[in-house]
Amino acid sequence: MKSITVTIKEQHLVLPTGSTVEEALIEAKVIESGKKQTYTENPYIGALVNHELHSCSRALVADCILEPVRLFGDMGKRMYRHSICYLLCAAVSMIYPNRRLVIGHSLGDGYYFSFDDDLTLNNTDIKAIEKAMHSLVEQDLPIEEVLLPYEKALSYFENNHHEQTAALLSTRNDPKVNLYQLQGYMDISYEPLLSRTGLMKIWELKPYQERGMLLRYPRSHNVIGLDPFVDNPLLFSIYREYKTWGSILNVQSLGQLNQMGNQNTVESFIRLAEALQQKKIASIADQIYLHSSVKAVLIAGPSSSGKTTFAHKLSIQLQVLGKKTIKISLDNYYLSPDQAPKDEEGRPDLEALEALDVAQFQKDLADLFAKKEVHLPIYDFKTLTRTYEETPVHLDKRTILIIEGIHGMNPMLTASLDKELLFRVYISALTQLNLDDHNRISTTDNRIIRRMIRDNRTRGTDATATLNMWPSVERGENKYIFPYQNNANVMINSALDYELGVLTTYAQPLLKMVKPSAGAAYETARRLLRFLEHVNPIPDTLVPDDSLLREFIGGSEFGVI
Repeated sequence: MKSITVTIKEQHLVLPTGSTVEEALIEAKVIESGKKQTYTENPYIGALVNHELHSCSRALVADCILEPVRLFGDMGKRMYRHSICYLLCAAVSMIYPNRRLVIGHSLGDGYYFSFDDDLTLNNTDIKAIEKAMHSLVEQDLPIEEVLLPYEKALSYFENNHHEQTAALLSTRNDPKVNLYQLQGYMDISYEPLLSRTGLMKIWELKPYQERGMLLRYPRSHNVIGLDPFVDNPLLFSIYREYKTWGSILNVQSLGQLNQMGNQNTVESFIRLAEALQQKKIASIADQIYLHSSVKAVLIAGPSSSGKTTFAHKLSIQLQVLGKKTIKISLDNYYLSPDQAPKDEEGRPDLEALEALDVAQFQKDLADLFAKKEVHLPIYDFKTLTRTYEETPVHLDKRTILIIEGIHGMNPMLTASLDKELLFRVYISALTQLNLDDHNRISTTDNRIIRRMIRDNRTRGTDATATLNMWPSVERGENKYIFPYQNNANVMINSALDYELGVLTTYAQPLLKMVKPSAGAAYETARRLLRFLEHVNPIPDTLVPDDSLLREFIGGSEFGVI
């Protein structure tokens, strides 16, 4: 029998080829043989195999280094969330085999699901699904990785009403397809899953809106329980609006987008997607115009949401309505790093509101509203110094300030100003396109890819640096941006349904330069590459020069952004 060498915590184990990750962990005495792991003890649920994340059911076929992964770590929590989605889909397939369940977007601490049919989804249905899920958990059943020949996998999905998965497979030619199997149910997961249902103890399935349900999961700060539910109806309304756009565009999944590219109809699709976004920007301009007291529009959103291009495009729409605009970037109000507050690691926290010269910003706005002339600041990120525009600006009765920056929704930024003078717009890339019915495209992953491409183009930053920096960006967003998003008068989604086809050509070479020595960045890079290999490329020559997407790939008619 052939054997492999598996290294775990300085132990060098010789195991039969095909041994699973779990068997290796048992042999190394990381997991106790025969002992049932429980959720609350923070169990081992997988491992980094040569720095790439895999579940406990993964077969090992070559020499490798294994780094055990626990449930409550960042990678473990991600696996858990994907696993309970799989659990829900499996339960639905057993009690409603002829209904098409579709995952929607994330909403707070949950994922929105609905049925794509004209039948109702009432409390009785949800209780039945919940009961089936609990039954699967109590049975502590194995979830196994299986390989099927391409034709057999495609036939399985076609025969079991998984049209979107079949559509995605139809644009690929892999000789075999990796699936996860729970009893008779099989499905694709593009990320590793837990190997047993018994570990999926903490979740809630609750009705949401007219015909949907939320599958809620534990937050990072409370892994052994669920927080009280906090609704976000404004964010949900944006997702619902963009799902309607998906119906207009007639593309709901990546497989359908890939098929469109193969049929040479993607150019008209791009034009329609851009027109829908432009129409939304125009409607926001109309709302601002109707608020006759408004003298400043504050634009905020997380990293790589496209704030700068949106500010330019909104300015044009306001000018169409007879307004004049002055654009102000909050980045120009940065204090020097030595004056910024410190984060948990003792480094300047440039995401904090206190990293800005708030007093100067408020004084400038007060002076402008008082019809005084103001010399606006310019912050040089290379010299870390502030200078001022030579030509002052002032407001007249037709002028509106367009103020862009991550803290635009924070009420402390404008605490001294009359609220009737302000209009707030929250922008983010809220991806509505799914991989297939049961696997969503992460909004965060979309923004990481955007940021990585832009950083490399404008700053020469490699992908490793961007990926290593991203956890700090997320901490800042969770602390300083997301808590204030509902202060917005209006929200806009900057994601374009076709953009991943354009971004993949830029992203893949950058991600392939992230090597195993990069640590956590390598695992993220491998995960993104596994996802992007399903995306068919779309030529960037089809992207309009005024597209928001140009902020990331370059070539914007608004100049270097």
